[in-house]
Amino acid sequence: MRRRPAVLVLAAAATASAVLAGCATPEAERDAVDTAALRFARHAESSDHAAACRLLAPPTRQALAQDPGPTCEAGLTDAALPAPGGVRTTDVYGHQARVVLEHDTYFVTWFPDGWKVRAAGCTPRPERPYDCRVKGD
Repeated sequence: MRRRPAVLVLAAAATASAVLAGCATPEAERDAVDTAALRFARHAESSDHAAACRLLAPPTRQALAQDPGPTCEAGLTDAALPAPGGVRTTDVYGHQARVVLEHDTYFVTWFPDGWKVRAAGCTPRPERPYDCRVKGD
């Protein structure tokens, strides 16, 4: 599977607006994001890739089915995500979130049916976007 950089300009803009507005993310919202991320991690780690794919954002599922394909499940197997470990920090910016785990970073997005993992297997790169093994377009 090709590794693709995750462009997260929205997160920086949202951070600035949250700071200017003086608002904090409710604990319940961070908990919901963490729950979605950890459910995905649990299924991916146990190789229940069908269940893990259901917790991915639709563009991410589609990208995995196309590259490397032929299915989302095969794409997750090919991605060989690291064992994520526990949550270190969670930052929520409106409908976007970043969950920094012990050995991985996930980007999570709000959809009408709940929080979904948009990118996983992400590693930071100094002064550049994260490099993610799993990402939707």
